[in-house]
Amino acid sequence: MNIGGFRPLGACLDEFPETPAVPADEAEITLGMLTAVGENSAHTQRSMASELGIALGLANAYLKRCARKGLIKVQQIPANRYAYYLTPKGFAEKSRLTAEFLTQSFNFFRESRDQCSEVLRQCAARGWRRIALAGVSDLSDIATLCATDGAVELVGIVDPSRNETTYAGLPVVASPKMLGGVDAVVITDLKAPQAAFDRLIQVFPQDRVLAPALLKISRRRPILVE
Repeated sequence: MNIGGFRPLGACLDEFPETPAVPADEAEITLGMLTAVGENSAHTQRSMASELGIALGLANAYLKRCARKGLIKVQQIPANRYAYYLTPKGFAEKSRLTAEFLTQSFNFFRESRDQCSEVLRQCAARGWRRIALAGVSDLSDIATLCATDGAVELVGIVDPSRNETTYAGLPVVASPKMLGGVDAVVITDLKAPQAAFDRLIQVFPQDRVLAPALLKISRRRPILVE
């Protein structure tokens, strides 16, 4: 039965045999799959396999697994092709896996330092000098280390979950409005970066809410489907 344009999973994901072997980096592949779907619903199984550097059959197996868990929905589009969409549950799982993967990564500090420096350079190039961080974490510590050349000024950390009023010499507040004039906000929340982004764009211009690439923030809202 075809309900609302969505086909049964067996009809649209059985293009290739499922690979029985489960690799050691299962969480990383799942995160890559969810990120690819979140960024481009028109991805094909072949293009996702190429982007993730895995076999085509393995990409099919992970798509099946994600669909069974309710993380993605599969919709048939014209010309016998399929579109893949992240569900709200899929967005939450992507955020959780991102946080888990980052805290276990041996390259976390180096990647964070380089990416925070790049984000702050972008702010300076756009004339955005007064910058707030969003989230007290190891990443906010690294961002403060990257802001020592005077090109930008860190004016505070937005984190409504924290009780302290200062951290690393910066005021901690619940909203960027409490910091006076802020030109841009950089996400540094490691526990729930997507939730921090979604919350901030309700009170601050979305184009001025930035994030290091390693946080894998999705700027597209999830597709709500039955």
